[in-house]
Amino acid sequence: MSWKTIDDMDFKGKVALVRVDINVPVEAGRVTDATRIEKIVPTVKDIQEKGGKVVLLAHFGRPKGQVVPEMSLRVTLPALEAALGQTVGFADNCIGAPAKKAVAAMEPGDVLLLENTRFHAGEEKNDPTMAASLAALGLVYVNDAFSAAHRAHASTEGIAHRMPSCAGRLMEAELKALNAALGNPERPVVAIVGGAKVSTKLDLLGNLVEKVDHLVIGGGMANTFLVAKGIEVGKSLAERDMAETAREILAKAEATGCAIHLPTDVVVAKEFKAGAENRTVAAGECAADEMILDAGPDTVDLIAEVFARCRTLIWNGPLGAIETPPFDAATTMAAQKAAELTRGGRLVSVAGGGDTVAALNKAGVAEDFSYISTAGGAFLEWMEGKVLPGVAALEN
Repeated sequence: MSWKTIDDMDFKGKVALVRVDINVPVEAGRVTDATRIEKIVPTVKDIQEKGGKVVLLAHFGRPKGQVVPEMSLRVTLPALEAALGQTVGFADNCIGAPAKKAVAAMEPGDVLLLENTRFHAGEEKNDPTMAASLAALGLVYVNDAFSAAHRAHASTEGIAHRMPSCAGRLMEAELKALNAALGNPERPVVAIVGGAKVSTKLDLLGNLVEKVDHLVIGGGMANTFLVAKGIEVGKSLAERDMAETAREILAKAEATGCAIHLPTDVVVAKEFKAGAENRTVAAGECAADEMILDAGPDTVDLIAEVFARCRTLIWNGPLGAIETPPFDAATTMAAQKAAELTRGGRLVSVAGGGDTVAALNKAGVAEDFSYISTAGGAFLEWMEGKVLPGVAALEN
């Protein structure tokens, strides 16, 4: 990877424009989860230590190019000041006279937050004039928002071509972790892909069967693959019209030497609700009035054996209906096995996606994984093998 980091840049006396993701949940005018804000602290502190002035660029919500008062970034100021332990200035526009005036008044070590970049239509259009207006405010650009790197916006892509640019600490950690997982991994590599529908993860599956040695398919999408192999799944969630596509993926995997693992036993119930009466049966023994809601213990044992033979794990999506106990059991047990191997130094484990992160937190093993990405769409597009504009701009 050819991108630079904070260590490669001179910040002394300079204004650093730092793109961050602080699109945090807010209720009644207060930030309810400051995790994303806390994650930018290392980048801010390192720039300050090198004598820089930190100007934060960020979006908030989806104002679609309009000024929407309830989507003002001003609401994040108290949480930002608490996380950084200092006063944070605020400019009520990210470009133009208000931004220029606020930046001109800064001293080394100061932090300034500019108003929502998406209040301007030029942001999401990656308008060159918008990018130039942002770039005019500083001398160095730092992208610390991997979660927005799949968007070619003025503040994530356009600006990077107009000034010396580098990755922030969060972006750096993410890129290093992802490169270790798929770019240049220790082999064998196993990927878990779960979720409801095959149709939403075609690009992902197509890319992974060319890159990994083992692919574990779980969740509702596993049912579609079972149907494709002629196995009946009762009234389970399954995309029967995608059966031929599933067979094509199976054939591609066989051609590339990727072993695909589907459930060998499943947990079934007649109704989908918490605590529903259920039974564990072989994958082909789901009755017509039953639905598959989780993988069974034999399948978890099989997954654990695959983990033990591998050196790298990439995980996106649950193995069952994790939001409804007891159908979270397979995901939890598999996660605990991955965590055990990671703690023992036998597995590099990288996970991402909202459902996956929630499942690992629920299993109490999130801290044990090598890296957990909270980037959502950017993580998924990276797994799909797509070029992320915000990252490519840094490499250029």
